[in-house]
Amino acid sequence: MEALRLEWAGSTPKLLAAGAMAERGLVTTVRSRAGTAVVAGWVGSVRDRVAGARGLLDDFGRPGAASRPPSGDYAAVLVCRDRVLLMRDEHARVPLFFRESGGRVTAVSTSARHLGGGAELERRYFCRYLTGNLAQPRSELTPFAGVHRVRGGEVVELSLTGQLRGRVLRQVRQADDPSVPAADGRRLGDAAQDLRLVLENAVGRRMGGTTACHVSGGTDSTSIALLAARLLTAGQGHPGDLVLLAGRFRRGELAGEQPYLDEAMEEIRRHAPAARPVIVDVDDVADFDDFQHHAGDADEPCAHAFRAPFWSALHTAAAELGCDTLLTGCGADPIADANPLHLHRLARTGQLGQLTRQARAWAAGSERGLWDVVSAYVLRPALPLVAERLTGLARRRGTVLGGLGNFTRPRWLRAEFARTHGYREASVAESRFVFGRRPEQSLYDAANYIAAPDPLSWHRAPQDGFFLTHPFLDPDVIATMRSLPAEATFRPGRPKAVLREAMADLLPPRIRGRTVKIPFNEVYARGLRTHGDTLIGLCRSAQHPLIAEMFDVETLCRAVREAQLGMGDSYSWDRMNSSLALVVWLERLNRRSHAPDAAMPVIAGS
Repeated sequence: MEALRLEWAGSTPKLLAAGAMAERGLVTTVRSRAGTAVVAGWVGSVRDRVAGARGLLDDFGRPGAASRPPSGDYAAVLVCRDRVLLMRDEHARVPLFFRESGGRVTAVSTSARHLGGGAELERRYFCRYLTGNLAQPRSELTPFAGVHRVRGGEVVELSLTGQLRGRVLRQVRQADDPSVPAADGRRLGDAAQDLRLVLENAVGRRMGGTTACHVSGGTDSTSIALLAARLLTAGQGHPGDLVLLAGRFRRGELAGEQPYLDEAMEEIRRHAPAARPVIVDVDDVADFDDFQHHAGDADEPCAHAFRAPFWSALHTAAAELGCDTLLTGCGADPIADANPLHLHRLARTGQLGQLTRQARAWAAGSERGLWDVVSAYVLRPALPLVAERLTGLARRRGTVLGGLGNFTRPRWLRAEFARTHGYREASVAESRFVFGRRPEQSLYDAANYIAAPDPLSWHRAPQDGFFLTHPFLDPDVIATMRSLPAEATFRPGRPKAVLREAMADLLPPRIRGRTVKIPFNEVYARGLRTHGDTLIGLCRSAQHPLIAEMFDVETLCRAVREAQLGMGDSYSWDRMNSSLALVVWLERLNRRSHAPDAAMPVIAGS
């Protein structure tokens, strides 16, 4: 989906913005003496998009510009008097790509597909994609040779004629930044106050003219919606501008979530009586519905395309009400909970007695064995590839999905393709990112990329008029949680204790006390039962030559059959889902139009 584009007419830069998206506020154009900027998304806050874009241009358009782009959910192109700058926020919600040859950039776009039409496919990218869900948004690689990704937090500088001058990658906000509260001696109550403050600010920055909040009845989404309701009634907008968006299951396991959803809605509306509840019946929605559309028409292969039908049903309802932003509770599980990889730090620093005591507390609180806790949070992070290989050998037992984790090569990926195009190197890079030298810190970096279905939201943005945004993944929230010691956040048997304490005055007792939510396993199983034969047929009938080069199709089909029977686990299903999405994406690649979306020219000063 192309929201903005930069190209050159001879040596003159020509900047364009998608007209329909500009009309809906998703693309903002500003001009000043420093130059012209087009911003897809928002800088600073949703309601002050124009001011945020102008501040970005003023800060970076002058000589000696700031080195750190501000927070927000955006991708931006700045055509200044003496240079061109490409940049994204550090959490990379909005995509941005450039096509380069011989050190000169020939075009820039939010769509890799529009830049890569007719280009050779980059096989190394597909190895990175198939190592897991984290590789795709972080890697510079794209599916198309010669097309590069501007990474999160990166500033790419070009000359006015497109010559590539340099690339600077911003470091994520650290715990010693002045904006982050000091962590020494923090207790649960102090930590809760810190989290409440930054989370409330994060919600406020994301509220637009008409704000929708996804409400599931869980602690996370209910907390975000309650904070939005409080902010609106405190004068930051009109209560009627709040939409409470929920999916309702009347039958099956997920019907058990209904009492929690009802209680959450009642409590939110007690704070904002004019808020509009929008309940979408989703009993007939199953994973993999219309999979060829959701997986095949995306700009890049999307590992979460199987879950698109559920989100699409909710997005359609929000779009009909004219919502211009949709807040979710995504990201709270890894961000707002105690960090179990703290146990690795204790082992790494030789604090074995404390490690034993805390591991026992983790085991008791999570109803797991002591060895399971030590294996998951101490041994596996130390040697992730070795640990996963041994687990796979122990659990495979003749199945395709058995023991398949995050990094090991799935059996349907041909060994020759993996060797030739760097699958092992991609797995090593992926494991280092997930765990790193300090796994307890890497957890927060990795969480940003697995918690939210952002590519699905971005693909639908032109028709919806919004894309998802996630307060729990705000840089200030992450930095605050990163700074807190384990003793301030961990309470055995009470997950996300600091969040529950932070929201103690708002969360209804039933939701504040719940520790387990019903997963979407039934929706996934129903989708495989309904569409499994179709998925297998798609794989067997696929004609794109790269599919046969990359995959043993019959082994992939066998994996689908095993998943239909309930074999495997969430790790192996994720690997299968990613591969199926890639098959459909490749198969539809040459059937899609590469014509740019309707765009309006932006006069860029030179």
